[in-house]
Amino acid sequence: MSTVTVIDPTMTATREIEFRDALREAMSQEMRRDPRVFLLGEEVAQYNGAYKVSKGMLDEFGPRRIIDTPISESGFAGMAIGAAMMGLRPIVEFMSWSFSLVAADPILNNAPKMLYMSGGQFGCPIVFRGNDGAGGQLGSTHSWCVEGLYSNVPGLKMAIPSCPEDAKGLMTTAIRDDDPVFFLESERMLGMKGPVPEGDYLIPFGQAKVRREGTDCTLVSFGRPVNFCLDAAAELAKEGISCEVLDMRTIRPLDIDSIVRSVRKTNYCVVVDQSWSFGSPGSEVASQVHQHCFDDLDNFVHRVHSADVPTPYAFNLEQEYLPNARRICEAVRSCLYRA
Repeated sequence: MSTVTVIDPTMTATREIEFRDALREAMSQEMRRDPRVFLLGEEVAQYNGAYKVSKGMLDEFGPRRIIDTPISESGFAGMAIGAAMMGLRPIVEFMSWSFSLVAADPILNNAPKMLYMSGGQFGCPIVFRGNDGAGGQLGSTHSWCVEGLYSNVPGLKMAIPSCPEDAKGLMTTAIRDDDPVFFLESERMLGMKGPVPEGDYLIPFGQAKVRREGTDCTLVSFGRPVNFCLDAAAELAKEGISCEVLDMRTIRPLDIDSIVRSVRKTNYCVVVDQSWSFGSPGSEVASQVHQHCFDDLDNFVHRVHSADVPTPYAFNLEQEYLPNARRICEAVRSCLYRA
């Protein structure tokens, strides 16, 4: 797989913007920088995006670069892959990653394999992005967490930001990367505000970030559940339990080295993943921690996942179905033999 050189500036952000605005800023800055970059998807142009992520971009870049598509994910994803093979750099918005399932053949059977199958003649620099996971009473068929399904495929990269700053930095890196990148957002986080650096800002793939220092137990997560981990860590601190919260940022590539360093410090590990448990990224992390840290662990790796049932529609059941601070606290206490 080809690579891209990126930087992670130490600049301090002096303004706060929403998660959706951070995504738009990254895409707009890259479109100004590189005329090969364009955005396509359902309602991205005239309607300013189903979730207003592309608001105003049609006015700036015009209909040749901000393209409304028919309701045909397989069709426009396949077209974008062809454009990427011919030297353009498309950003494909899926209104929901649940809808990407009808485009599984082009995005899984073509894009990640193109460089290999062509003997290096055709790359596929493309970003697939959209909302992943439970969006708030959208029902089972509109609430897929696709990371467990899609991260199994070699040849792609997968980024899952947990805050507005990472949304901008990881998106900029994704657009410049020469490999297909699956960029998973959360509808529930689009209105989340946080500090975001201005200007050119990139975060390298495969570099986890410690969101909270701790000494008693390592919490490993990515995406929206990182925020549940921070809530749980704050609650457990009242009991004298110090949790280190590690945000993976990307799961393809996976920064196993940072996980190992943290677990060797704390000797306990809880993995929090909104995917179903069977064959999930959380399962892979747990397996690798047992492989690399067997002699350092004082208990087996505990996991907190979404319940192994279709996503409920009822609000109270959906909240109970997802990982949450209460369930994470229970897992940490169990891991530390304090249940």
